[in-house]
Amino acid sequence: MSRPGTPEPALCVQGDSAAGTQDEDAADGTQHSHRMLSFSDALLSIIATVMILPVTHTKISPEQFDKSVQKLLATRIAVYLMTFLIVTVAWAAHTRLFQVVGKIDDTLALLNLACMMTITFLPFTFSLMVTFPEVPLGIFLFCMCVIAIGAVQALIVVYAFRFPHLLNPEIQGSAHRALYRRHVLHIVLRGPVLCLAAAGFSLFFYPASYLLMAMAVFLPYLSKAASWCRCRLLGPQEPPTPSIELFDLNRQEPLSKERVAAFSDGVYAIVATLLILDICEDNVPDAKDVDERFHGSLVAALRESGPRFLAYFGSFATVGLLWFAHHSLFLHVRKATQPMGLLNALSLAFVGGLPLAYQQTSAFARQPRDELARVRISCAIIFFASIFQFATWTAALLHGPETLQPSARFGGREHAFMFAKLALYPCTSLLAFASTCFLSRFSTAIFHLMQIAVPSAFLLLRLLVRLALALLQTLRGLARPARGAEEDVRAPLLPAPC
Repeated sequence: MSRPGTPEPALCVQGDSAAGTQDEDAADGTQHSHRMLSFSDALLSIIATVMILPVTHTKISPEQFDKSVQKLLATRIAVYLMTFLIVTVAWAAHTRLFQVVGKIDDTLALLNLACMMTITFLPFTFSLMVTFPEVPLGIFLFCMCVIAIGAVQALIVVYAFRFPHLLNPEIQGSAHRALYRRHVLHIVLRGPVLCLAAAGFSLFFYPASYLLMAMAVFLPYLSKAASWCRCRLLGPQEPPTPSIELFDLNRQEPLSKERVAAFSDGVYAIVATLLILDICEDNVPDAKDVDERFHGSLVAALRESGPRFLAYFGSFATVGLLWFAHHSLFLHVRKATQPMGLLNALSLAFVGGLPLAYQQTSAFARQPRDELARVRISCAIIFFASIFQFATWTAALLHGPETLQPSARFGGREHAFMFAKLALYPCTSLLAFASTCFLSRFSTAIFHLMQIAVPSAFLLLRLLVRLALALLQTLRGLARPARGAEEDVRAPLLPAPC
């Protein structure tokens, strides 16, 4: 309690101001979009991740393992990666859209729900496409879903610009609102237009459909690379006016760091959940089977599933530590650029493939060669998931003053540890992959024990990096007095000043 006459703290004034703003928004029928965006990010991350399920449930016969894996890698994983990235393109367009739209009303909320409903239909169309990759109907339905998502997002743009009080304050007072609207519509409709062409090609030449869908992912980066080459060849163009320059700056920063982190956390959380769902589905013994095969002993029945539990703990440790590395990375990131967004999406796409790695190594065939081949698949998935994390950090380093906190830049106190932390999983997965080639006794059990041991390696790594930095600092401290003593010896030889 404050004394009479004593002014209340500023925090209370700010809280009253925020509450007053919320009351005013409620009176106007509008509200902030934070909770709706959290819901949308969670739903999009779920949809992007569960599309791995048709791939993980692929039945692979032991006698035709090599042929099945070749088909799996050539079709289902490739299609999964492409469709995962298409979902991230829709999410990035949604992020860019709601950087412009600051508030929502009932109509916008319902339009966003319609967009989310269309997105939730994507896994079904993906299942058709991945099961029948050469049949036009699956490709056509998937493309039509993407087109419908773009159409609803375009409706959101048109509606929001029809009522400027829903826009961000900077755009409300801008004289170039039409330019902003045109640019946001270009971002929202770019992918759906390519998918419209892909739907048409699916009717008579389906390979072109896959190529056009892949272009929907990489077209912004190809356009940026073409602009860079044109600038290098033709020289810099005339500088734009200040208002257009601000617009171009916003175009180069389409992603919010907070929403990138939220979407990524959703993917990691869902991947971890899918692992335990597989355990619950496949490893709860049937009561009749326990009575007949194990004479009523539940312990004996569970003991038979021991390798699967070991695979679960190893896989969960991998998912958790990859998330921890991602968390550490974005703890030092100040903002996310377009290349960082693409590399992060590629990393998340392979993180989404970790349930496939778990399925491969937890239900391996009895033939040793097949067992090692399945371990190699898991090593490849973990390697790409982690190497794209490392590439994201490298892309951030290239624009260090803009994208990273000072402690993580070159020469910063966290730079060496971030390098070692993000390089640990690529090196570990390469070591495990090489072991399958040179050690005939290498097994899935050894692979999962390596996964479980990696958390200890994280702790040991930090200790070793700290010791190495302390040793370097000590050596530098010893070198400085030596140089100082050298200067004292040489000092009498110098002529005395007049």
